[in-house]
Amino acid sequence: MSSILTNNSAMVALDTLRNINKDLASVQNQISTGKTVSSAKDNSAIWAISTVMSTDVESFKTISDSLNLGSSTVGVARVASEKVTELLQDMKNLIVNAQGANVDRTKIQTEIGEIRENISSVVGAAQFNGLNLVDGSSSADMKILSSLDRSSSGTVSAAFIDVARHDLSISNSATGATFGGTAVTDTSIIDNGGTNAGTAATVADGGSQAITIASVADGNSYRLVLDDSGAANDLGQRTFEYVAGTDDSANSVAANLANQVSTFFAATGETNYTVSRADDVITITNNSGDDLTLTAASATGGTAGTSAGGLGNVSSIDVTTDAGATAALTSIESLLQTSIDAAAGFGSSQTRIENQTDFVSSLVDSMTSGIGGLVDADMEAASAKLQALQVQQQLGVQSLSIANQAPQTLLSLFR
Repeated sequence: MSSILTNNSAMVALDTLRNINKDLASVQNQISTGKTVSSAKDNSAIWAISTVMSTDVESFKTISDSLNLGSSTVGVARVASEKVTELLQDMKNLIVNAQGANVDRTKIQTEIGEIRENISSVVGAAQFNGLNLVDGSSSADMKILSSLDRSSSGTVSAAFIDVARHDLSISNSATGATFGGTAVTDTSIIDNGGTNAGTAATVADGGSQAITIASVADGNSYRLVLDDSGAANDLGQRTFEYVAGTDDSANSVAANLANQVSTFFAATGETNYTVSRADDVITITNNSGDDLTLTAASATGGTAGTSAGGLGNVSSIDVTTDAGATAALTSIESLLQTSIDAAAGFGSSQTRIENQTDFVSSLVDSMTSGIGGLVDADMEAASAKLQALQVQQQLGVQSLSIANQAPQTLLSLFR
């Protein structure tokens, strides 16, 4: 039945043409954007995943910049440490020469002084963008942003590479802290529970005294005082002190104090007393033939002092005498080990940073490829589909035109 009110053929042709135009618009959008999913309305789930991953890619690019900056900073510190090691080796050669009796020790001492100034210059200049890891200006580790960790629940946390600083400064001046309060009741225990002036214990000849670092708190000062005033060798009263930082433990505090005492004994050629450490316990042994007074104390709330530099004993090297030349030979070995440890530490950290940089770069490439697999359009397929839809569109227009002509035949019935 023909009708002048309803043209079913035209309706079908129009609906077909409408769908063709919709598909054609979608393909044209894919070709213009290069994506099958360019907005949330295209595919909300895929769009959400790709958007989250895209933001992570941008974040990792920023992390790569952070790693490059960190690598440069550590690289400067490593080169400086290696140079200091070379200079200390030169100094060692001079000290070895000074062991002879028929050498001009005054001139050798002058050369040692020049090397000392050179070391100071190298350490002072070893900064990158204002950050110096070897000048002893801070004991806190340098944190380098290295990654973003996303959990299955979507929680994101930052990961860091910690680079330990190494004090290679040659300052040998240290200022003490201001203390007050009650005495420690047991000199074998250093307890930071209060403000302590310390109580002395007498270490008889042939005896030993153990000092345990019971606990550590940031900002607290830990002090050992050795006093053999009046003894035959009379070193007098010597104070060794360390102010704990945020990352210090009982073991690290004990290690620092023990190293200070050991370095002092080596620099002075002292053999009547020995020091050893096991974890958080420092042991002082007396073989001097006289009593040794030992005081162990901690303090809070006082005015923190400043400690000597990691290579502070360089300033005390004096080879103009037989005793000084002998002591210098022992001291230089400890100083060399300090700089070698610093260079090795920085080298290891730099390698880790560079490995992480390579990983982040590969990760960004992998994530970018994955995002592309989710949203990128197949341009060859899109091009072929575009041509097919354009042909369908032309045929659809023709079909609609033919369908629209059908009611015209009814007019012939009324002629």
